[in-house]
Amino acid sequence: MQSKKHAAPWLDLDGAQGEGGGQVLRSALTLSMITGTPFRIEGIRANRSKPGLLRQHLTAVQAAAAICGAQVSGAEPGSQRLSFAPGPIRGGDYRFAVGTAGSCTLVLQTVLPALWFADGPSTISVSGGTHNRAAPPADFLLRAWQPLVSEMGALQTLELVRHGFYPAGGGEVVASVSPCALLQPIALDERGQYVGLKAEAVVAGVPGSVARRELERLRAQIADVDGAIRELPSREGPGNAVLIEVRHARVTELFTAFGERGLPAEIVADQAAKQARHYIESGAAVGEYLADQLLLPMALAGGGRFTCASASSHLHTNITVIEKFLPIEFDVEPFANRVSVSVVV
Repeated sequence: MQSKKHAAPWLDLDGAQGEGGGQVLRSALTLSMITGTPFRIEGIRANRSKPGLLRQHLTAVQAAAAICGAQVSGAEPGSQRLSFAPGPIRGGDYRFAVGTAGSCTLVLQTVLPALWFADGPSTISVSGGTHNRAAPPADFLLRAWQPLVSEMGALQTLELVRHGFYPAGGGEVVASVSPCALLQPIALDERGQYVGLKAEAVVAGVPGSVARRELERLRAQIADVDGAIRELPSREGPGNAVLIEVRHARVTELFTAFGERGLPAEIVADQAAKQARHYIESGAAVGEYLADQLLLPMALAGGGRFTCASASSHLHTNITVIEKFLPIEFDVEPFANRVSVSVVV
């Protein structure tokens, strides 16, 4: 998959389709850069309580435009329409700031696949929120997503430099990327042999007693869980998260719940445990969120398949966008208590 100058006809996209969130825009930006296809989108995040471009979406647009020298119109806070005409993807050193607790990880996931096909190596730093409930946390990218895209041939490393919790933000994630000649399909029908399960209670500017209560609750619900407290400097908070890592030979999954003012520590632990148990009991290779994140790399590889615990509306929306840009189709078939997703060329 190689990027090219835009000579293709414009694509018109409906930002309100499917679950009507920011995924339509993010996937369109990524695929526009890689394929050279310009697009127009209306109804950006139309189904959200605050429709239009928020800071994290605007930062993703600005980052994509900087990386490929795109011609853009409509890139303003609150805008529900945008046009994006890409140029060649350029390697280099980039720094972007969301400026709020808006997600660093969603910005990174917009531009990283494009940088796999740049004309040279890149370093990219994104500052803002690294841990909030509306996006995959940085730990998820490092532990669950990164190993699988590396197996497919993506040449990148990720580093969580500083945590940034909602609502303060202030975190930073840095990625180093080298171009790859070709992505390889991946087949994840099964997870492989069970390796282990561990939990972390992360606190920053929050009493350690909160983390201890969370781990005690997890130990009462999940047998043989290996728990640890991670206390961060108070300047990286205030914030609290419970992470449950489920490791198998083929896949590492990570499930997260976030503490917030007025929410008991036990409820936070329950939320994380519920996600982990659903995945474990399903027998699927990947969970709901990792399934979403694997669609685009598999499509770029031109093949692959996985089983997942459930197919979310987010997944179906992403499939619709990808199929507009690339000459592939996805097959989504439910069976037993899981779902099989595969690329059909």
